[in-house]
Amino acid sequence: MKRTLCALFAVVAVALGGCGGGTSEAIRRGVGAECNASLTCTEMNQVCLTVFAGGYCGVSACVHDTDCPAGSACVTDDGQINYCFLICADKPECNVNRSAANESSCTSSLTFVDGAGGRKVCRPPLSGTGPFDAGTD
Repeated sequence: MKRTLCALFAVVAVALGGCGGGTSEAIRRGVGAECNASLTCTEMNQVCLTVFAGGYCGVSACVHDTDCPAGSACVTDDGQINYCFLICADKPECNVNRSAANESSCTSSLTFVDGAGGRKVCRPPLSGTGPFDAGTD
């Protein structure tokens, strides 16, 4: 009986640990995920930024970090449109929802709308195509 309870506890612990424990709200909501159309991004206001290799699901038109899911920051690459990009400390955090062929890097090279404050965000390499998919409004 004791062995059965220990086994059951281990199964429950693994199941709970695999259900988003330790991941940010931004990751759970799909920010930074690979995409090929805005319909593949998980939430309203997310757009597939096809200017990046493999696409990049980002929340568009943020004004401040408070407009972004926890674990993401409001950044701009061109000074025209702001997006919520996934915050990172190291490269592996950037690639939870990305393939090896389209890995993002953890960088501080983008402009943080509310100031970088030592933070970095996940940014895949440029793809050479336009900034949005054809299905974006």
